[in-house]
Amino acid sequence: MTAPAPHTSEVSPTGVRLDVVGQVATVTLCRPEVLNAQTPALWAALRDFGRQLTGDVRVVVVKGEGRSFSAGLDAAAMAGGELAGGLSLAEMAKLSEDECAALIATYQEAFSWLRRPDIVTVAAVQGHAIGAGFQLALACDLRVLADDAKFTMAEPTLGLVPDLGGTQPLVQLVGYSRALEICATGRRVGALEAERIGLATLVVPGEELSDAVDDLVAALLGPNRDAVVETKALLLGAADRSYEEQLAAERSAQVRRLRDLVGLGE
Repeated sequence: MTAPAPHTSEVSPTGVRLDVVGQVATVTLCRPEVLNAQTPALWAALRDFGRQLTGDVRVVVVKGEGRSFSAGLDAAAMAGGELAGGLSLAEMAKLSEDECAALIATYQEAFSWLRRPDIVTVAAVQGHAIGAGFQLALACDLRVLADDAKFTMAEPTLGLVPDLGGTQPLVQLVGYSRALEICATGRRVGALEAERIGLATLVVPGEELSDAVDDLVAALLGPNRDAVVETKALLLGAADRSYEEQLAAERSAQVRRLRDLVGLGE
């Protein structure tokens, strides 16, 4: 009889939960009453979750409770000065440029850890993914969508820019022209279009979302972990290397894999 995988769970008072079962961590936004709207306190919890992941976690699933993945930045927090230790957007703007940029950098850390080469990250998206919600889905390597999912990059319609790491993966996925059109118009991108233009890895009926994510996670856990880590690192860096540099990176990675497979790794 196989022993059950170890299970740990941590619930943050900011409205996000981390559950770890064996090699899979699940991050759940649990503010369904406000469509999982995000706050800087929630981002701090997300950042801390990333820092405390144990080395045996291979896959991270990000999802939202209720009928939406995330409606983006909490409008009440934005208006009520809960963005940064009591600061409103107007008060943030009065900080020095360096102070304001440093503050935004702490917010970005909540998203950027999902790109780490040592894990594969999957967003399970239903309903709306707006602004910060869209960028959270973009921070993940793969996106499984329910057929009612809708992406919206709303920041430009509010006089802002997407600043949580979403611009680069959006361009990588759909190309510059389509990314600009999506951001500059602030329009909704439905699930079927998302699949057609490369934003979605898979689209399924809403009632099948959980099972589809479970199946994908099981498939991701199948191959050799170190080979997946090396491959993800190669793919992440490919756009920044010349063809010859990429060939060299592939050679180096393969040498490491061969040595490890015969017991000569460090």
